[in-house]
Amino acid sequence: MTATYTVREAPWRSRNGLELPDRVPRADREAWEALGLCPDADLFTLFRHHALASPDREALVDDRGTLPYGELHAEVLRVAGLFAEAGLGARDVIALRLPNGRAAVVAELAVYALGAVALPYPLGGGVRDTRTLLTRSRAGGAVLADPEDLAAAAELPLLRAVFTTLPTPPPGVRRLDRAVPGGAFRPAEPPAGATAPARLLVSSGSETEPKMVAYSHQAMAGGRAAYVRALAGFPAAPPRFLVLVPLASSYGSLGVPVALAALGATLVVRERFDAREALRAIADHRPTHVFGVPTMLRRMADLPRRPGEDTSCLRALVSSGAALPASTATACRERFGVPVVTVYGSSDGVNCHTAEPSGETAGTPDPAVAAIRIVRPDGTPADPGEPGEIQARGPMTPLCYVGAPELDARYRTSAGWVRSGDLGALDADGRLRVLGRLRNVVIRGGLTLSPAEVEHELGTDPRIAEAVCVPVQDEEFGERLCACVRPAPGAPRPTLEAVTAHLRTRGLERRKFPEYLLVLDRMPLGPTGKVCRRTLAAWAVDALGAATPVGATVHVNRRAEHVTHAREEAH
Repeated sequence: MTATYTVREAPWRSRNGLELPDRVPRADREAWEALGLCPDADLFTLFRHHALASPDREALVDDRGTLPYGELHAEVLRVAGLFAEAGLGARDVIALRLPNGRAAVVAELAVYALGAVALPYPLGGGVRDTRTLLTRSRAGGAVLADPEDLAAAAELPLLRAVFTTLPTPPPGVRRLDRAVPGGAFRPAEPPAGATAPARLLVSSGSETEPKMVAYSHQAMAGGRAAYVRALAGFPAAPPRFLVLVPLASSYGSLGVPVALAALGATLVVRERFDAREALRAIADHRPTHVFGVPTMLRRMADLPRRPGEDTSCLRALVSSGAALPASTATACRERFGVPVVTVYGSSDGVNCHTAEPSGETAGTPDPAVAAIRIVRPDGTPADPGEPGEIQARGPMTPLCYVGAPELDARYRTSAGWVRSGDLGALDADGRLRVLGRLRNVVIRGGLTLSPAEVEHELGTDPRIAEAVCVPVQDEEFGERLCACVRPAPGAPRPTLEAVTAHLRTRGLERRKFPEYLLVLDRMPLGPTGKVCRRTLAAWAVDALGAATPVGATVHVNRRAEHVTHAREEAH
């Protein structure tokens, strides 16, 4: 059934006809504003305040060096002038696909200076993402760094201007490093309303095709900034954030619109993730917080200490994008001596974080970010401790899904609550426990298994650095569960028998045990740095094959493309 929404005002409409309504009731937005949870300012105005107040403070540290706020502000106005010269304006969506670095930062802030809407999306998804996302968003402009993306963009009739960072652009494509004829660009004051759309967040597409979610300036500078401000602890000096994930990802949105525009922090980035380079960045640039997905943090923790290594600048490591295994949290705390903050969240507007060492809960929801409730299948509120769907609504809640009213109908209630699709429970003290995905399940002979539940228990095994469970097709039962693991450094390669023995000690029911074990030297990563489940499932299919018996441990060295099998007793 399609929900009926009470929207705040007429939908924002782009020059190319994209409509972005606000799916949260007007009364809720006004209540958050009255409480001071949503600032009455756009992102560029907030950024300009920091640049004018502290022009010499470090804004960005990338592979090319350091850029103070004053110089970054000047660069932003130059690129905004290029956009305006090309005919782009406040009612345009401008797509950005660039590696981490100053070009990506400058281009996104220039979009906000123009009063337009930014659509950053990570590298690595192929030209299909460019065609799909730019078409569905009805983008009027784009900044692209890949020749194949530029060729795909040339086929899109709605694009009026395409820029690139390549030194020799193809015909019809403009260079981003040109000077602006006629002097500096003068933004409107303000360039956009606080309630107008600012950025379209793109989901990672780990389960389905990527979704786009529209966030207002208020939601980014209010609710989304509130969680970052809370974990930074309101330091006396502006914090310094080392962001390891792509700035163009949903998780990476804490970089430009939050760290730079809303908070006036220093942002440290590298073009691509390398664990040794990340450790070197900590030593050289002294970040207070490191943001990464569990795989990144584990790879850093697994590296031996360098002579004279000093990580005393750190206050916390922040993990999001995937569930944090207990063994990874322990390894990080022992390696760096600081808390590991786990953030449960999504591009859809769900957020909760905690620094509890046990990792048993996702923390207590912060109403300044997003209130959370648990709902039964019939839509009624669940009792404390009772499992149900996690739903969220608050100052961080986005406007709507982009160009997809069917997604709004499926994932938003008429009262503006976001349906997360996750299973969870709130205990008597209001702490959230995430129990797994409602949709990410394995059906074995009619029995529904949660990969997340098994992964959580495997994550408590110190012999395992990473664990992901995927389904494999089976003629008899339809699907069986395959655990894919990477051993911890120095640990012996695990066997299925050893893995199931550990699960047994954790109290997991026997019927939920994995029936295959894939032992890998590395995990496949997607564009956002998270483990790519689809690739991993394909690896499992290739490695197991039709003749592999149930109960087997399969050792795979992807670099050598070498596969060995070890037969074990089926449990």
